[in-house]
Amino acid sequence: MTNSPAKKSRPPVALVIGAGDATGGAIARRFAREGYAVCVTRRDKDKLKDLVSEIDSAGGIAHAFGSDARKEDETIALFDTIEKEIGEIDVAAFNIGANVRFAIAETTARVYTKVWEMGAFAGFLMGREAAKRMTPRGRGTIIFTGATASVRGSAGFAAFSGAKHALRALAQSMARELGPQGIHVAHVLIDGAIDTAFIRETFPEAYAKKAEGGILAPDHIADMYWMLHRQPRDAWTHELDLRPWIEKW
Repeated sequence: MTNSPAKKSRPPVALVIGAGDATGGAIARRFAREGYAVCVTRRDKDKLKDLVSEIDSAGGIAHAFGSDARKEDETIALFDTIEKEIGEIDVAAFNIGANVRFAIAETTARVYTKVWEMGAFAGFLMGREAAKRMTPRGRGTIIFTGATASVRGSAGFAAFSGAKHALRALAQSMARELGPQGIHVAHVLIDGAIDTAFIRETFPEAYAKKAEGGILAPDHIADMYWMLHRQPRDAWTHELDLRPWIEKW
Protein backbone atom coordinates (compact mmCIF):
# COMPACT_ATOMS: atom_id res chain seq x y z
CA MET A 1 0.00 0.00 0.00
CA THR A 2 1.49 3.34 -1.03
CA ASN A 3 1.29 6.42 1.10
CA SER A 4 -0.91 9.18 -0.27
CA PRO A 5 0.91 12.47 -0.93
CA ALA A 6 0.82 14.99 1.86
CA LYS A 7 -1.56 17.86 1.39
CA LYS A 8 0.38 20.92 0.28
CA SER A 9 0.30 23.64 2.89
CA ARG A 10 -1.04 26.99 1.79
CA PRO A 11 0.82 30.25 2.40
CA PRO A 12 -0.60 32.84 4.78
CA VAL A 13 -2.78 35.43 3.09
CA ALA A 14 -2.62 39.23 3.24
CA LEU A 15 -5.70 41.03 1.98
CA VAL A 16 -5.40 44.66 0.88
CA ILE A 17 -8.73 46.41 0.33
CA GLY A 18 -8.03 49.41 -1.88
CA ALA A 19 -4.72 48.44 -3.47
CA GLY A 20 -4.06 51.66 -5.34
CA ASP A 21 -0.94 52.76 -7.13
CA ALA A 22 0.75 54.15 -4.00
CA THR A 23 0.25 52.98 -0.42
CA GLY A 24 -2.02 50.01 -1.09
CA GLY A 25 0.26 48.64 -3.79
CA ALA A 26 3.31 49.11 -1.59
CA ILE A 27 1.66 47.20 1.25
CA ALA A 28 0.88 44.35 -1.13
CA ARG A 29 4.45 44.20 -2.43
CA ARG A 30 5.86 44.27 1.10
CA PHE A 31 3.84 41.30 2.30
CA ALA A 32 4.46 39.41 -0.94
CA ARG A 33 8.22 39.72 -0.33
CA GLU A 34 7.68 38.02 3.02
CA GLY A 35 6.06 34.99 1.40
CA TYR A 36 2.42 35.94 1.77
CA ALA A 37 -0.15 35.22 -0.90
CA VAL A 38 -1.43 38.74 -1.47
CA CYS A 39 -5.05 39.36 -2.40
CA VAL A 40 -5.62 42.86 -3.74
CA THR A 41 -8.91 44.55 -4.51
CA ARG A 42 -10.25 47.54 -6.39
CA ARG A 43 -13.61 48.19 -7.95
CA ASP A 44 -11.94 47.92 -11.36
CA LYS A 45 -9.97 44.68 -11.43
CA ASP A 46 -8.16 45.67 -14.64
CA LYS A 47 -6.36 48.44 -12.76
CA LEU A 48 -4.58 45.76 -10.72
CA LYS A 49 -2.86 44.12 -13.68
CA ASP A 50 0.42 46.02 -13.34
CA LEU A 51 0.64 45.41 -9.59
CA VAL A 52 -0.05 41.69 -9.93
CA SER A 53 2.45 41.41 -12.78
CA GLU A 54 5.11 43.20 -10.73
CA ILE A 55 4.61 40.91 -7.74
CA ASP A 56 4.59 37.80 -9.93
CA SER A 57 7.77 38.91 -11.70
CA ALA A 58 9.50 39.29 -8.35
CA GLY A 59 8.61 35.72 -7.42
CA GLY A 60 5.62 36.54 -5.23
CA ILE A 61 2.02 35.39 -5.27
CA ALA A 62 -0.77 37.86 -6.03
CA HIS A 63 -4.46 37.49 -6.76
CA ALA A 64 -6.61 40.35 -8.04
CA PHE A 65 -10.29 40.82 -7.24
CA GLY A 66 -12.79 43.31 -8.56
CA SER A 67 -14.97 44.18 -5.61
CA ASP A 68 -17.00 47.13 -4.35
CA ALA A 69 -16.07 47.34 -0.67
CA ARG A 70 -19.26 49.29 0.07
CA LYS A 71 -21.43 46.31 -0.85
CA GLU A 72 -22.05 43.83 1.95
CA ASP A 73 -22.72 40.85 -0.31
CA GLU A 74 -19.57 41.47 -2.36
CA THR A 75 -17.42 41.79 0.75
CA ILE A 76 -18.77 38.57 2.24
CA ALA A 77 -18.24 36.76 -1.06
CA LEU A 78 -14.68 38.11 -1.28
CA PHE A 79 -13.73 36.72 2.14
CA ASP A 80 -15.45 33.39 1.46
CA THR A 81 -13.67 32.96 -1.87
CA ILE A 82 -10.23 33.80 -0.50
CA GLU A 83 -10.55 31.52 2.53
CA LYS A 84 -11.85 28.65 0.40
CA GLU A 85 -9.62 28.90 -2.66
CA ILE A 86 -6.42 30.63 -1.51
CA GLY A 87 -5.90 30.36 2.23
CA GLU A 88 -6.59 31.73 5.67
CA ILE A 89 -6.48 35.51 5.85
CA ASP A 90 -3.76 36.35 8.37
CA VAL A 91 -3.77 40.12 7.86
CA ALA A 92 -6.36 42.47 6.40
CA ALA A 93 -5.54 46.08 5.54
CA PHE A 94 -8.18 48.67 4.73
CA ASN A 95 -6.77 51.38 2.50
CA ILE A 96 -9.65 52.97 0.61
CA GLY A 97 -9.28 56.69 0.01
CA ALA A 98 -12.23 59.07 0.04
CA ASN A 99 -10.50 62.43 0.12
CA VAL A 100 -12.71 65.09 -1.45
CA ARG A 101 -12.97 68.79 -0.76
CA PHE A 102 -16.25 70.70 -0.76
CA ALA A 103 -17.40 73.78 1.08
CA ILE A 104 -20.03 72.76 3.61
CA ALA A 105 -22.77 74.61 1.70
CA GLU A 106 -21.81 72.69 -1.44
CA THR A 107 -21.62 69.27 0.22
CA THR A 108 -24.64 67.38 -1.01
CA ALA A 109 -26.23 64.48 0.82
CA ARG A 110 -25.06 62.24 -2.02
CA VAL A 111 -21.45 63.35 -1.64
CA TYR A 112 -21.47 62.95 2.15
CA THR A 113 -23.12 59.54 1.95
CA LYS A 114 -20.74 58.26 -0.71
CA VAL A 115 -17.65 59.42 1.18
CA TRP A 116 -18.97 57.83 4.38
CA GLU A 117 -19.66 54.58 2.56
CA MET A 118 -16.16 54.50 1.12
CA GLY A 119 -14.22 55.72 4.12
CA ALA A 120 -16.17 54.29 7.06
CA PHE A 121 -18.89 51.78 6.18
CA ALA A 122 -16.61 49.76 3.91
CA GLY A 123 -14.08 49.62 6.75
CA PHE A 124 -16.76 48.23 9.05
CA LEU A 125 -17.65 45.53 6.52
CA MET A 126 -14.02 44.49 6.09
CA GLY A 127 -13.35 44.57 9.82
CA ARG A 128 -16.43 42.51 10.65
CA GLU A 129 -15.71 39.83 8.05
CA ALA A 130 -12.05 39.63 9.07
CA ALA A 131 -13.04 39.30 12.74
CA LYS A 132 -15.51 36.51 11.97
CA ARG A 133 -12.75 34.41 10.47
CA MET A 134 -9.80 35.37 12.66
CA THR A 135 -11.49 35.08 16.06
CA PRO A 136 -12.02 31.29 15.95
CA ARG A 137 -8.32 30.93 15.08
CA GLY A 138 -7.21 33.25 17.88
CA ARG A 139 -4.82 35.21 15.68
CA GLY A 140 -4.68 37.80 12.93
CA THR A 141 -4.04 41.46 12.22
CA ILE A 142 -6.49 44.10 11.03
CA ILE A 143 -5.06 47.47 9.99
CA PHE A 144 -7.00 50.60 9.03
CA THR A 145 -5.40 53.50 7.14
CA GLY A 146 -6.22 56.85 8.69
CA ALA A 147 -5.28 60.41 7.82
CA THR A 148 -4.89 63.86 9.31
CA ALA A 149 -8.68 64.09 8.99
CA SER A 150 -9.00 61.23 11.49
CA VAL A 151 -8.18 63.64 14.31
CA ARG A 152 -8.70 67.14 12.86
CA GLY A 153 -11.53 68.36 10.68
CA SER A 154 -10.13 70.96 8.30
CA ALA A 155 -12.15 73.54 6.40
CA GLY A 156 -13.75 72.03 3.31
CA PHE A 157 -13.38 68.43 4.45
CA ALA A 158 -16.58 67.82 6.41
CA ALA A 159 -17.42 64.59 4.57
CA PHE A 160 -13.88 63.20 4.59
CA SER A 161 -13.28 64.11 8.23
CA GLY A 162 -16.58 62.58 9.28
CA ALA A 163 -15.71 59.30 7.58
CA LYS A 164 -12.17 59.20 8.93
CA HIS A 165 -13.26 60.02 12.48
CA ALA A 166 -15.76 57.17 12.25
CA LEU A 167 -13.12 54.76 10.96
CA ARG A 168 -10.81 55.64 13.84
CA ALA A 169 -13.59 55.05 16.38
CA LEU A 170 -14.34 51.71 14.73
CA ALA A 171 -10.69 50.68 15.04
CA GLN A 172 -10.60 51.65 18.72
CA SER A 173 -13.76 49.69 19.49
CA MET A 174 -12.55 46.63 17.61
CA ALA A 175 -9.14 46.74 19.31
CA ARG A 176 -10.74 46.70 22.76
CA GLU A 177 -13.07 43.85 21.83
CA LEU A 178 -10.74 41.70 19.74
CA GLY A 179 -7.39 42.23 21.44
CA PRO A 180 -8.20 39.84 24.30
CA GLN A 181 -9.12 37.27 21.65
CA GLY A 182 -5.70 37.41 20.01
CA ILE A 183 -6.52 39.80 17.16
CA HIS A 184 -4.25 42.81 16.71
CA VAL A 185 -6.23 45.83 15.47
CA ALA A 186 -4.22 48.90 14.49
CA HIS A 187 -4.95 52.34 13.07
CA VAL A 188 -2.23 54.10 11.06
CA LEU A 189 -2.58 57.87 11.05
CA ILE A 190 -0.81 59.19 7.95
CA ASP A 191 -0.25 62.88 8.54
CA GLY A 192 1.38 64.35 5.45
CA ALA A 193 1.63 64.22 1.69
CA ILE A 194 2.40 60.86 0.10
CA ASP A 195 4.64 60.40 -2.92
CA THR A 196 1.99 59.94 -5.61
CA ALA A 197 1.32 61.20 -9.10
CA PHE A 198 -1.60 63.19 -7.68
CA ILE A 199 0.66 65.10 -5.29
CA ARG A 200 3.31 65.58 -7.98
CA GLU A 201 0.83 67.07 -10.44
CA THR A 202 -1.49 68.94 -8.06
CA PHE A 203 0.87 70.17 -5.36
CA PRO A 204 4.28 70.69 -7.00
CA GLU A 205 5.55 72.78 -4.07
CA ALA A 206 4.89 69.95 -1.65
CA TYR A 207 6.37 67.40 -4.05
CA ALA A 208 9.54 69.46 -4.33
CA LYS A 209 10.26 68.53 -0.71
CA LYS A 210 10.68 64.87 -1.65
CA ALA A 211 14.46 65.16 -1.99
CA GLU A 212 14.77 66.23 1.65
CA GLY A 213 12.39 63.58 2.98
CA GLY A 214 9.47 65.97 3.16
CA ILE A 215 6.79 63.62 1.85
CA LEU A 216 6.00 60.05 2.78
CA ALA A 217 7.34 57.22 0.61
CA PRO A 218 4.75 54.45 0.11
CA ASP A 219 7.39 51.75 0.60
CA HIS A 220 8.30 53.21 3.99
CA ILE A 221 4.64 53.30 5.00
CA ALA A 222 4.37 49.65 3.98
CA ASP A 223 7.36 48.78 6.17
CA MET A 224 5.37 50.07 9.15
CA TYR A 225 2.39 47.88 8.27
CA TRP A 226 4.69 44.87 8.25
CA MET A 227 6.19 45.95 11.57
CA LEU A 228 2.72 46.23 13.13
CA HIS A 229 1.80 42.78 11.90
CA ARG A 230 4.97 41.27 13.36
CA GLN A 231 4.74 42.89 16.80
CA PRO A 232 4.65 40.51 19.77
CA ARG A 233 1.34 40.59 21.57
CA ASP A 234 2.92 41.85 24.79
CA ALA A 235 3.86 45.10 23.00
CA TRP A 236 1.12 45.84 20.48
CA THR A 237 0.71 49.30 19.01
CA HIS A 238 -2.85 50.38 18.35
CA GLU A 239 -2.34 53.80 16.79
CA LEU A 240 0.77 54.70 14.85
CA ASP A 241 1.42 58.25 13.61
CA LEU A 242 3.46 58.58 10.43
CA ARG A 243 4.53 62.02 9.25
CA PRO A 244 7.57 63.57 7.53
CA TRP A 245 10.04 65.20 9.87
CA ILE A 246 9.15 68.68 8.53
CA GLU A 247 5.39 68.26 8.97
CA LYS A 248 3.81 70.55 11.59
CA TRP A 249 1.44 68.96 14.06
